[in-house]
Amino acid sequence: MRRRLVPAALLLPFALLLTACGGNSSAGTGTETDGKGSVTLNVGDQKGGSAAILRAAGELKNLNYKIKWSTFTSGPPLLEAVNAGAVDIGGVGNTPPVFAAGAGSKISVVAAWHGTSKGDAILVPNDSKLTGPGRLKGRSIAVAQGSSAHYQLIASLKAAGLSLSDVHVKYLQPADALAAFTSGKVDAWAVWDPYTSQILQAKQGRVLTTGEGITNGLTFQVAAPAALKDPKKSAVVKDYLTRLRRAQVWVYSHQQEWAKVWAKDTGLPYDVALASVKRTNATRVAVAVDKPLVASEQQIADAFTELKLIPNKVDFGGFVDTRFNGDLPPSTTPAKR
Repeated sequence: MRRRLVPAALLLPFALLLTACGGNSSAGTGTETDGKGSVTLNVGDQKGGSAAILRAAGELKNLNYKIKWSTFTSGPPLLEAVNAGAVDIGGVGNTPPVFAAGAGSKISVVAAWHGTSKGDAILVPNDSKLTGPGRLKGRSIAVAQGSSAHYQLIASLKAAGLSLSDVHVKYLQPADALAAFTSGKVDAWAVWDPYTSQILQAKQGRVLTTGEGITNGLTFQVAAPAALKDPKKSAVVKDYLTRLRRAQVWVYSHQQEWAKVWAKDTGLPYDVALASVKRTNATRVAVAVDKPLVASEQQIADAFTELKLIPNKVDFGGFVDTRFNGDLPPSTTPAKR
């Protein structure tokens, strides 16, 4: 066998980590509650997400409202719950809001973080002859359809003078793509952290190119407009976002501690979790929901509309709410290194 297969036991934790990047996974059923008070904030979360980081940073103490957590396996079903009013707010990556907007969902992007795109990568096997994205013509590439990696692949090919029609795209969800990549059934894999870190830590592949300078590196908190119209809920959302921003600062200065928590919460090996924290998670800076952010997301929306993956033109500016920006820096603020 040309390349060693990843043990099947490692696939399950990563199947839980489809994250906000996209995919067709369904909602989870896990729920728990923190805090106390007469107001309840229904928060959509993912494994190793907001609840874990807030708890690790000590930001779930002294809550004068309740947070009811609902766990989802990825961003799209979480945003479906926001649209339905079952969830007041939740965290996702840069692509699910574009597809939700394209579907006319009732969502509002209320907060953003800007990190590096080093974890968004096109990976190739160690023995691959490929030396850059321009050499991908005619090659087979695994990617999750409609994910942030899908857009990164589109943008990376375009930068190299190629298009999706120049390559053989295999639309596979991460667990299947991981198996295909490590068994040599595809030439490359466009994916995000922690999968990138898993492959690199196991020395099962190398980076052909990353999303640095190609993708926007943004992640979001997305709220239900109905919740924002409620003065009490709106005040609670403001406090919740303040705590999340402090927790992210805590991650930067407690990377090993956070990696241990994240590994335990998700089933990730510690070395993979730590590598992903250093490469991606700890680089995120809270930024404003502003015009450059809207323009950047509009570019993603237009790319998918051109490919007819989104049926109609999307005006992304109609799906943001800037009331919680405060004195945050612009969305173009460099990520931490």
